[in-house]
Amino acid sequence: MNRLPRPRSSRTIPAVAAAAVAALLVAGCSSSSGGKKSEDAGSGISAGKASTPRMTVAMITHAAPGDTFWDTIRKGAQAAAAKDNVKLIYSSDPTGPNQASLVQNAIDQKVDGIAVTLAKPDALKGAVAKAEEAGIPVVGFNSGVDDWKKQGLLEYFGQDETIAGEAFGRRLNQAGAKHTVCVIMEQGQVALEARCAGVKKTFSGKTDILYVNGTDMPSVKATITAKLKTDSSIDYVTTLGAPFAMTAIQSIADAGSKAKLATFDLNKDAVGAIKAGKIQWAIDQQPFLQGYLSVDSLWLYKTNGNYSGGGEAPVLTGPAFVDKSNVARIAEFAAKGTR
Repeated sequence: MNRLPRPRSSRTIPAVAAAAVAALLVAGCSSSSGGKKSEDAGSGISAGKASTPRMTVAMITHAAPGDTFWDTIRKGAQAAAAKDNVKLIYSSDPTGPNQASLVQNAIDQKVDGIAVTLAKPDALKGAVAKAEEAGIPVVGFNSGVDDWKKQGLLEYFGQDETIAGEAFGRRLNQAGAKHTVCVIMEQGQVALEARCAGVKKTFSGKTDILYVNGTDMPSVKATITAKLKTDSSIDYVTTLGAPFAMTAIQSIADAGSKAKLATFDLNKDAVGAIKAGKIQWAIDQQPFLQGYLSVDSLWLYKTNGNYSGGGEAPVLTGPAFVDKSNVARIAEFAAKGTR
């Protein structure tokens, strides 16, 4: 499909405007999603299927095998696909070159749009340029907030990880923390590095960076445990994903540490741990929304020439703090697998 010209403007179009257009365009229609690799969301959020011609969207992420965070993103994408009469093709690979190959596969399939994460932007640069040369609109989400405009993407949906990290650091100050260890599960992943850098910038105490192998959870547990055993001054553990927070709970217990735990990202188990007081707070970047908006935005662009952010500003889905004061409300949605 040919891309529409995109004016360069500093004015931002709110995400709610896109949602309103979507609601108007699909009112009164009914639904299911197609494609061998795509599934209905089953969340109850998608109300109907658009009567617009069927289109194909490829969603390509850097998800590592077994990381349940991406299940929530995929549910959001599937809900939008079901509503918009979109065939959704989902694929992932945590290595940059392999993810770039998946983008090339989507180009070869002549999809109508691509939604991609730029966790390793340099590795994706060439493939993204080829997609744009082929006339395929590309949107970014989740990772790459500092690179999406440089690479000519149409829109970006996600959290500014530096801002989120800085907010986390200030929250540590409010909690009276003195020494935190920030656990990074994939060295060189720009979003994760930015989170810990943000924490270190605003946290008035000491910040240690601890790299772990995120694809090997027993190793993650052992590495965090060893760190806590060797440094009893650590009073807060900062993790960058809900599954790693749950593992850190075990590490704290195994080390006999008095450290408290806070995390980025959320899932059903983390919600339960917040309610139980085992996690002090989580920053929610709303992954369901990221997946949903990425697919829906490509449909809106094809059917109505819409794009959010005016081609200049990202559409931010976070950060939002979840703690004991509001976790009961979030639990309602976490039980459905959408938060």
